[in-house]
Formats: sequence, structure tokens, C-alpha cells
Amino acid sequence: MVDIIDGALFQRMVIHGSASINAQKQAINDLNVFPVPDGDTGTNMSLTIGTAAAEAKKKPASSIGKAASINASALLRGARGNSGVILSLLFRGVSKGLKEKDEADGVVFAAALNEGVSAAYKAVMKPAEGTILTVSRLAAAKASEAAQEHNSVESILEAAIAEGQAALADTINQNPVLKKAGVVDAGGKGFLCILQGMLDELRGVPAPVEEDDSLPAKESADFAALSEEDITFTFDTVFIVRKTVNKSIEPFRSYLNSIGDSLVIGEDDEAFKVHVHTDIPGAALSEAQKYGTLELAKIENMRTQAEELAAGKQAQSTDDLEQVEAELEAQESEGDAIAAPEKKFGVVAVSAGEGMASVFKDLGVDGVISGGQTMNPSTEDIMREIARTPAEVVFVLPNNKNIIMAAQQCVGLIEGKEVVVIPTRTVPQGISAMLVLDPEADTETNAAAMEEARRNVRTSEITYAARDSDFDGFEIHEGDYMALAEGQLFGTDRAIDSLLERLAKADSQQSAEFISIFYGEDVSEDQANEALSIFQKECPNAEITLLSGGQPVYYYMISAE
Repeated sequence: MVDIIDGALFQRMVIHGSASINAQKQAINDLNVFPVPDGDTGTNMSLTIGTAAAEAKKKPASSIGKAASINASALLRGARGNSGVILSLLFRGVSKGLKEKDEADGVVFAAALNEGVSAAYKAVMKPAEGTILTVSRLAAAKASEAAQEHNSVESILEAAIAEGQAALADTINQNPVLKKAGVVDAGGKGFLCILQGMLDELRGVPAPVEEDDSLPAKESADFAALSEEDITFTFDTVFIVRKTVNKSIEPFRSYLNSIGDSLVIGEDDEAFKVHVHTDIPGAALSEAQKYGTLELAKIENMRTQAEELAAGKQAQSTDDLEQVEAELEAQESEGDAIAAPEKKFGVVAVSAGEGMASVFKDLGVDGVISGGQTMNPSTEDIMREIARTPAEVVFVLPNNKNIIMAAQQCVGLIEGKEVVVIPTRTVPQGISAMLVLDPEADTETNAAAMEEARRNVRTSEITYAARDSDFDGFEIHEGDYMALAEGQLFGTDRAIDSLLERLAKADSQQSAEFISIFYGEDVSEDQANEALSIFQKECPNAEITLLSGGQPVYYYMISAE
């Protein structure tokens, strides 16, 4: 039984917890009630704690106070999505409870867990029960109770997880949405998965392999056996893509064969891994993102490596990345200096798609962060763009409900800049908010005007169902077209034109003076014009604009004002 832990052991526990949730992230994603192809809970929590695990490997700490501080800082910067932000808050409180301590016993660690719960509850404006907050609160309370009986970190973690599992099972009864869907809370399950990984480290249980074992072993070129004549294409390219769309990758296989050779593709239900030799690896990676989210990539120049080996030198490869990363980080830290203010107001917006980015740039946005559905940017991503903005006051437009909390973590963190987050939940809301920004008004007046503008926008969207679901009376099948109105399920259909017609007849569009239709990257111009015709026919009194948004995942985003 491990009674006391120091900083080195705590860091190993975090690394193990990261591996545990990474191995189960898809199972956690599948608990999400709404079957939209969003940046799901398991993915966001895994990416968030993955940042901390990477930092722990780079910055060993002997004292638990220092280790917890490094962990909390990394989690804050890497937090993605609401679930990731809450996870970072839980560990920020843990860090506070372990501050300046060399080691921790069961009593101290249990108290730190409760500090974490307190920090999370304070930060969430309207804490809801039947969520990760409930699970973490009851688990931490049980840890304190258990510490009085047996002052051991291993013992209190075991008790906390057992209590947390009972609390997790009860979330289905506390949350009406979960009860309808017949699932437990995804965030709560993710938190317990991390705690279980931390306990497993204490017990000597091997951590799960983070890379999917069902995919083929990593492919790499045998450079020592190559000569210049043997190398037809220059770059040995390996990457993994997590699937987010339900379509065959055979066209992608044909494309890769047309731009390279030595092609190997391993595929399962959730991901595929590619090995290919090509002269244009960037094109291969760009094309891959039409099928899912790029998770890992390795590109090596075989010609350079063959030349180095022929000269008796050691060929540089991605195995040498630790040194290269250190050099790049040093350069980034120089380039990430806070921009001196050149004006009163600046704006940073989150958006996906070149068309949407162009709209924001044309409206005067200083920095556009690529992100949204399936790719929630981290707090660090947002902070970096704020720092680059040459303004005294920087307004942030998250444009997605799952990015708002990550954006709010930036407030007060950048010296010399006032950060104001306008809680825009959709891109159309962000565009409307941007339209009313007045360079001559004060901060409070602008914030109020932008808030009012975003509230006056009603947003409808059409996407596809990522999985089968029975939600709120709708029987949804994977691949169905889904229409959302203000984030709520409006309807499903196998024909997209039928959904467009139903949306056009809805009250929000019928009462609108202005309607903007943004069509996505998977919609042709002819299809978009057909959508425009439907709305012109059904909404004769509205001024209707058709724009290429180029956004992924969502075929159409429709704003009504």
C-alpha cells in the first residue's frame, strides 16, 4: 500500500492517467447524448491532460508542490472544451492544496482533491448536478472520510473511485437529458478514468498503449539500405487520422497512389493510419482532413538522410525532435512577446473554413483562430492570438458553446491587455457582434452592444448524425442529415433539401428581415444555389445572402435577424 507520494510519483500518476483516458476516449465520446460530430468530451479531456503529461515528461519535479504546479499550469494552457476547462480547474485546486509541500499523505491529498472541487464549483457560473462536478465532489468527500480511517494515498484514491462510480451511475437519474438517452455523464466518466489511471500507477498496473493497437506498427524507411537511385519520392510520410465522417477512404487511397508509392493504409472503425512516400506530404495531409481529424504525423526527408548516411554521418530523423522542439520553443517564446498597443480595441475570433475567416478579416478582426466543431482550440491557442493583437482591449468571439469556457480562462492572464469575452455560441452570432463594434465608444458600451447583437441572431445549422441515437423523440440513424435551431434538434431527414425547406418555413426565418446562408466545404456551388432558391421561395419578405463559408462538418449555417 502506497501511503505517501512525492513529486516524481505524482507526475508518473498524471502520465498514467493521461494514457488511461486516451485509451478510452472514444467510449467516453460515445456517451455524448447529442450525436453531432462535435469536439467530444473524451477527446477534449484526453487532449487537455495530454498537455500536462507531456510537460511532466519534460520538467521532472521532486516536490509534490512543484509537480502539481507544473501540472496545473500545463492543464490551464491546454484546456479544450468545457470538460477540459473543468478538468483543469479541478487540478488547479489540487495544486493550491499541495502548494509548497514536499510530499503528501492520504489526508493531505484528500484535502487537495476537495480544494479542486471547490475551485471548479466557484468557476462555473451555474453548476449543474449530474455532471463531472457531482462526481468529483462526492468522490473527494469520500476520500476525506477514508483518510480518517487509513492515512494512505492509495487507500483514499480507491475509496474516491468507488464512491465516484456510484455517483456516476446516479447521474442518469439527476440529469433529464441523460435519463432520456439512457447514458451516464461523459465528463464524470472521464474524470474517474484519470483517477483510475493514477491509482493504477501506484499499484504497478501497466499503462495502456496510447496508440491504437489495432492499427499496423509504425512504418519507417530503412535509410541505410537506400541509394539515391532507389528513392523515387523524397518524403517518408506517416500519419494517423481519427474518423469524423462516415465515408469510404478508397478515393483517398487512389489519390495517395497518384502522388506517391510504398503506400500502406491500416484502417479500423475509428481511425486509419497511412504510410506513403511522396514529394508533396502537405497535400496528403490536407486531403486526409476531409476524412477526419489529423492526430499524429511524421515526415522525414529520405534523400537528405541517405546522403548523411553515405557520408558516414548519423541521419537526422523525427527521433531527434526533442532537441528541435526545444529550439523551436525558444524561438516561439521570443515571437510570442505581447504586442504593444497601437489602438484601443482589437478582436480575436474562432472560426473554421477559409470563407468564414475571410468574412471576419473583412470585418476588421485582428486574429482568426482555426477551430470549432471537432477541433476546439486550447486556452493557450487563444492566449497566443490575444497576445499578438496590438490593442489595449481585446474582445474574444468564441463562436461555439464548447469554446466559451476556454476563452474565459484567458481573462486577467495577459499583462497589459484587458480581455473581454463575448459569449457567442455560433459564427453568425460572432459576425453580428463584430458589426456593431464602435472604435469611438468605451469598452462597456461596446460589450453591451455586442452582447445584444449576438442575442438577436437566431442560428440554424445542418450537419450529419455521427452515430445512431434516440434523442428527444427523434430516432436518429448514423449518416442522417440533422437540422439544429439554436443548438436544439429541429429535425432529421435522409434528404437535405427537405430539411432546408422545413427550416425556411420555421418562425425564425419567416419573421426575419435578413437571412445569411453560409455553405460548407462539402457543398457545391450548384447545391448552394438550390438552397438559396428554396429560401427565396419560402421567405419572400427577407433579404437573403448566400456566402461560401468553407466550414467543415456543417453543410449550412443560416443566420436570421
